[in-house]
Amino acid sequence: METTGRTNFGSRLGVVLATAGSAVGLGNVWRFPYMVGNDGGAAFIVVYLCCVLFLGIPGMVAEFVVGRASHTNAARAYRSLSDHPLWGITGYVGVITSMIILGFYAVVAGWCLQYLYASLTEQLQGSKEYVVEYFTTFSTSLFRPAVAAVLFILITHHIVAIGVRGGIERASKLLMPMLFIILIILVVASCLLPGAWGGITFMLKPDFSRITRGVLLDALGQAFFSLSLGTACLTTYASYFKSNTQLSKSAVNIALIDILVALLAGMVIFPAAFSVGVRPDAGPSLIFITLPNVFQQAFVHLPITGYCMSVLFYALMALAALTSTISMHEIGTVFFHEELHISRKAAAWVVTSVCSIIAILSALSMAHTECLQLQGRPLMECFDYVTAQVLMPLGSLATCLFVGWVLPKRIVAHQLTNGGTLKAGFAFVFLFVVKYICPIAIAAIFLHQFGVF
Repeated sequence: METTGRTNFGSRLGVVLATAGSAVGLGNVWRFPYMVGNDGGAAFIVVYLCCVLFLGIPGMVAEFVVGRASHTNAARAYRSLSDHPLWGITGYVGVITSMIILGFYAVVAGWCLQYLYASLTEQLQGSKEYVVEYFTTFSTSLFRPAVAAVLFILITHHIVAIGVRGGIERASKLLMPMLFIILIILVVASCLLPGAWGGITFMLKPDFSRITRGVLLDALGQAFFSLSLGTACLTTYASYFKSNTQLSKSAVNIALIDILVALLAGMVIFPAAFSVGVRPDAGPSLIFITLPNVFQQAFVHLPITGYCMSVLFYALMALAALTSTISMHEIGTVFFHEELHISRKAAAWVVTSVCSIIAILSALSMAHTECLQLQGRPLMECFDYVTAQVLMPLGSLATCLFVGWVLPKRIVAHQLTNGGTLKAGFAFVFLFVVKYICPIAIAAIFLHQFGVF
């Protein structure tokens, strides 16, 4: 059943690219490579792939079911499909989580904009010490990171305010192909470097002795983080799906795109790093501190190519960030639009204003501002911890329990089969995974964050 007067995505391609864009982001280009480096390379990738395919996809389908069955914003979706009003809290938490994430995520996205500008103007040329000082000086500045973050939110606002088809879907059809073109160019250039085979081997030849309980849980956490599970993002986008959109097929396509982007990002970073003898476990600093030096050293005899590599890479980072911020902005925009009965543009400004305040506070907290720290940790780190380690796992857990145990099976079956027009052979397996396997796995991630095991 589709709600009359409510916008839907215009095409199947639009569904896949827009929803894939919500999943593809800095989690693929920034977080995935440094986790691969820290957790043993190819062995981590094998575990990660299994987590995405066998747990992430069912989790995505569960959120799709809630979104399309309700055809409304995330908060109202859970209320409308349940007799118990407490389930509505799941949607409200998703909206709050997405706005907090957008706020501090925009700070890192602003760093990407700054590094893109610095690459274009050749400000990243210099010794390792210079690059470290450049990042430290910029990230701890009182004003520049905040301005860059708000600018990124305003760019996002412009796209979201236009609407679902004219803004989000059209932007996704442009941004996602651009992202892949840049990725492929970077992969080819990186893999042609002398000594690049070491990085390729690191990603493709697994040493299963490196797999530990921590690696298993890290891979599971990365799978859920990368796919944006637990943020109400997929529920919101699914509310724009047409009745003939195949939920399971869409989830598989989106997951494959998400995996491909992550693997290609690794194929850019690790061959280049190995070619100049940089350790693969450089951690989160790999992107903003290590890579500028890698680009300089790897292409020392070809400065134009090194310059292009740097520009293209940080353009890639900015594009990846934008595809995610669009989806996070939309969650709150449609919520305020439908719940407060205000225009879409007014709702977008509410989200932009709130998230800009969060972004400014997050940016200022990195400038060693003591009043914006909690127990010695910058507010930005606290926002990151609360959302990624607490709210997202709980939100995803609640969705799986809701679809598996609360939502009537006839509604689930209706959504999975598109009203009986598709075969339902996988429905039993899906329900089993969502009822039992996913909750146990998510609970394991959640408890692991607190050192329970």
